[in-house]
Amino acid sequence: MRRALSSPTFPLYVGGFLGPFGGGVVAVLIPQLRDAFGATTAQVAAALPAYFIPFATVQLVSGTIGERMGRRRVVRTGYLAYAATSVLAALAPSIGAFIVARAGAGAANAFLTPLVLAGLADITPRERLGRTVGTFGAVQTAAIALSPLCGGLLGAIDWRLPFLLPGAVGVLLALVPPPDARRLPGAQPARLRAVLTRQVGVLSVAAFLAYASVTSLGFLVALYCDDEFGLGPSARGAVLAGFGFAGVLVGRPSGRLVDRSGAVSVAAGGALVCAVLVALLGVAGGVGTLLALWVGAGAATTLVWAGLNTLIVEAVPANRAGATSVVSAFKFAGNAAAPVMWLPLYAIDPRLAFLAAGSGSAVMAAITLRAR
Repeated sequence: MRRALSSPTFPLYVGGFLGPFGGGVVAVLIPQLRDAFGATTAQVAAALPAYFIPFATVQLVSGTIGERMGRRRVVRTGYLAYAATSVLAALAPSIGAFIVARAGAGAANAFLTPLVLAGLADITPRERLGRTVGTFGAVQTAAIALSPLCGGLLGAIDWRLPFLLPGAVGVLLALVPPPDARRLPGAQPARLRAVLTRQVGVLSVAAFLAYASVTSLGFLVALYCDDEFGLGPSARGAVLAGFGFAGVLVGRPSGRLVDRSGAVSVAAGGALVCAVLVALLGVAGGVGTLLALWVGAGAATTLVWAGLNTLIVEAVPANRAGATSVVSAFKFAGNAAAPVMWLPLYAIDPRLAFLAAGSGSAVMAAITLRAR
């Protein structure tokens, strides 16, 4: 463990995992939380937007704040705040206190993900930037896909563990924050207005669609597994985990492809593959076919994020974390919007929901081409 933490990139990858993992772990714990607090399903479910709304909203400014005040100081404080709010969630005496603690954890994590990615880009040579950033994207995809599985396993022992263990990890990561941004003597402080560019706008829309149309579709796939094939919780979790495992396996190769072929081409190509695979999910005739399509989508979305994240960290060199945080805000807004966008269509016909989500990914490919 000591040797791993001494690696300059390993703690940054773990920090990238922590944000989406912390947001997704609650969904699988709803029954245990409902019993623990004597609350309704709706009250417990409110903890999901309670985390993601501040997580997405605060990221509009968190990167710029971190660049102005110093990444190391801000990230260290963010990790400690995340640890404290995680412990508070585990010790909460009521559902109200639990929701407040989750909101605090979301706000704390908003100061982590974009600054960690910016720090990772700063310590990576330009010729290896694609593969490093591709690995970071794969780690975040894995966090989204694996959080229900890990949360379920830990929750089966005690519902508090999925909050206490990430909190302990946050304390360890506070010891190894990312480096401060390198600035030329006399350079102006980072400004929010520097990130208000057409390029950042295009990437923000692309990131929103990439999450809403592919990365965050696990809930829809889980519903389809139950409704169409009658799979139980363990089998559904195994199917969903395939997406994340595929992303981990192809993350670094996707980054190498970005280094060779260019970020725009790789991101757009991956989005088109996702569009086809997601659309076909709604007509999968068996569990094996569904799993193969979902695993393929996990691999293809890693191409998308290898390309997009490389474009993002290069978009505004004068405020790298600021640009990263703005785009990340839209990315996780897509995560929150996905159920609202696709569940009404699913209620009409599951095939329609998957077709619409696939179309969203195709639109994302077209938008990404404008980032040239």
